[in-house]
Amino acid sequence: MTGVLVTGGTGKTGRALAALLRGNGVPVRVAGRNPSAGDPDAVRFDWGDPATHPAALRGMDRVYVVPPVNAVNPLPLVGPFLDEAERLGVRRVVLLGSAIVLPNAPGALELAARVRARPGWVVLRPSGFMQNFLRPHPLGERIRRHGEIRTAAGVGRLGWIDTRDIAAAASALLIDRGARLGDQRDYLLTGPKALSYQDAAAIITARTGRPIRVLHIEADELAGSYRAAGMPADFAAALAAVDAGISAGRDDLVSTAVLDLTGRPPRGFDEFARDHASEWANGAVPER
Repeated sequence: MTGVLVTGGTGKTGRALAALLRGNGVPVRVAGRNPSAGDPDAVRFDWGDPATHPAALRGMDRVYVVPPVNAVNPLPLVGPFLDEAERLGVRRVVLLGSAIVLPNAPGALELAARVRARPGWVVLRPSGFMQNFLRPHPLGERIRRHGEIRTAAGVGRLGWIDTRDIAAAASALLIDRGARLGDQRDYLLTGPKALSYQDAAAIITARTGRPIRVLHIEADELAGSYRAAGMPADFAAALAAVDAGISAGRDDLVSTAVLDLTGRPPRGFDEFARDHASEWANGAVPER
């Protein structure tokens, strides 16, 4: 049997990717900590439990790798999994990396370098997820409850990308449509335009009729809000530092990779806001 193992199969990109692959007739094994009882191709998979890795990989010749969430250094957990994938002859790995580099986190860079070093293995480096503006992400929760965005980014811009376009890019590579691009092993994925939080707030306001405010706060305060939302302290501090770093302009990047891989341009933020307007439009949710 051959097919694609989708780790993080119930997450933002994994769920959409599994649907795209199945729509193209590709056998898919969906891996997650809580596999769906209604999906005969779902298997239990836990980054913290290496005993679940060989069974998930067995028989699969392609793998979509979503590193553990909220981990500053994913290498100790993902590295042994890649060793096993290589031993079993997996011919293509598509790693979900990031265009946004966490401070003091060399492990993520080492992980990406390791994937790029293998023939046929590829790294996707998406910019910030548009879906972060939705619940349950703290940014989306704040918009929903309070009609505001709290940020340390100033007027800095980011090439926000819809996770559906990340899934489409991964699908193209995993069914080898990306083979026509040659031996490229690293793709920066962005939306069609870089936007500030002020730009995004204006689009949400226009789509919903609900005014969305943007408030500047310091990185320490932002990290505190992430910790309050349940993030580990080191990861919360790293994310807050990244947010503050947007103000310097280093993440103000736009690429054509989604178009190159899929044959169609990525969704813009206005389209994303149109699709999800009802999730912001109903006003504040009472605090419990």
